[in-house]
Amino acid sequence: MLLGCIADDFTGGTDLASTLAAAGMRAVQTIGVPDAPVDDVDTAIVALKSRTAPREEAVAESVAALRWLQAQGCRQFFFKYCSTFDSTPAGNIGPVIDALMAALDVPFTIACPAFPENGRTVYLGHLFVGNQLLSESGMKDHPLTPMTDANLVRVLQLQTRHRVSLIAHRTVTAGAAAIANAVTSAGNGIAIVDAIDAADLHAIGRACAGLRLVTGASGIAVGLPENFRLAGLFTRHDADTPLPHMDGAAAIIAGSCSAATNAQVTHWLKQRPGYRVDVRRLLAGDDIVGEALDWTRKQGPQTPVLLYATSTPDEVRAVQEQSGVEHAGTQIEHALAEIAWALSQAGTRKFVVAGGETSGAVVKRLGIHALRIGPAIDPGVPWTSSTGRDPVALALKSGNFGTVDFFEKALMRLQ
Repeated sequence: MLLGCIADDFTGGTDLASTLAAAGMRAVQTIGVPDAPVDDVDTAIVALKSRTAPREEAVAESVAALRWLQAQGCRQFFFKYCSTFDSTPAGNIGPVIDALMAALDVPFTIACPAFPENGRTVYLGHLFVGNQLLSESGMKDHPLTPMTDANLVRVLQLQTRHRVSLIAHRTVTAGAAAIANAVTSAGNGIAIVDAIDAADLHAIGRACAGLRLVTGASGIAVGLPENFRLAGLFTRHDADTPLPHMDGAAAIIAGSCSAATNAQVTHWLKQRPGYRVDVRRLLAGDDIVGEALDWTRKQGPQTPVLLYATSTPDEVRAVQEQSGVEHAGTQIEHALAEIAWALSQAGTRKFVVAGGETSGAVVKRLGIHALRIGPAIDPGVPWTSSTGRDPVALALKSGNFGTVDFFEKALMRLQ
C-alpha cells in the first residue's frame, strides 16, 4: 500500500476516497480501525468519528489508525479534515497533527484545507467559503464547531504546540520547486499553505513528495498519486467503478443544520414527501422514531422518503441552551440512526445521509465496516456500497456539500 489516510469523519473519508479513486488509485474506505489487513489496494482511508470526540479519544483513535496503516507498509500518510477546518480552540485538528508528527518522528508538515471545486480557498492564510471569509459564512453558526475566525494561522496556533507559519500564494504560484524550498526553509512546525485553484493544489502535491505526513482537505490529495507514478510505484486504474445494482427502497436521512443541507431539504419538500424529526419532542421523550417509521410505511415501499432534523441557527441555539450541546447532538444522531436501521430491516437498500456526525451514527448502527467507492454525485460526494453480504448503497454527504438538488441527483445517479 502506498498512501495511508486518516479521516476525522465518515463523510470526509468518502470525499477523500472519491478524490483518490478519480486519480486512478485503487481505494478502500474502512469504518474505524480494521482488525485485519486489506489487499489489492493502493490506498486505504480509515474513517473515524473523531472530529468532535473528546480530544484524548480523537488522538488515541488517530494514532491507532496510523499504526495499522504503518503495518500495511504505507510510504506516506495523510490526515484529512474538513475544508472548513471544523474545530474548536482546543482541537481536534491541532492535537491530532501533533500526535501524528510525534508518532512518525517528523519535524514538519503542512496544513491546507483548500477545496476550490467546492468554493473553499485559502489566501494569505485566510479561509474563504465562496466569496465570504469563513467567519462570515454559515459556519459561524455551526452547532458543534462554530468557526468565528478565518485566519488559519491564528486558529491552528491555539491548538498546537508547534510553531505555525504561512507559505503564501506568491510562493505557491512560483511552482512546486519554490514550495519545496519554502518547506525546507520552514524547518520545524506546521505551515498553512495558500491555494485558490486546481493548479495550486497540483503544485503543492508535487512539493509534498518528500513529506512523510501531509494534512488537509481532500483537495490537496489530488496531486499525491502522481508522485507515486513518477517514482514507478503506481499505475493508474480505471476510476469509473460501477456499484452493484440494488433493488429496494431509498431514504434520505438529513441531520446537518448547514445552509446547504437546509436548502436541499427545502428543495426536496416542494414536490416530495418528508418527515421532520421534532427535536424538542424527541428530547422531551416522545416516541419520534416510532412516529417517523409509521409515517414512512404510509408512503409506500417504492416512494423515496426524506427524514430530517434540520433547523435554523436560532432553533439550534435554543435547543442547545435547554438541553446542552452534547446531549442534544447525541440524541438526534441516535434517533436518526435508529430510523435508518429500522428502514434497512424493512428493505431499504439505498441511503443518502447528510451530515458528518449523522453519517457516522448511521454507518455504525448499520454495522458497516468498509465501503467500496463508486461514481461521484457532486464534488466530494460519491456513491459507495458496503462490503460483505447484503450490501447497501450509501451517499455520505458533508453538510456543506452538494447543489440544491443534490438529493434528487443522487437517486437519479444510482439508477
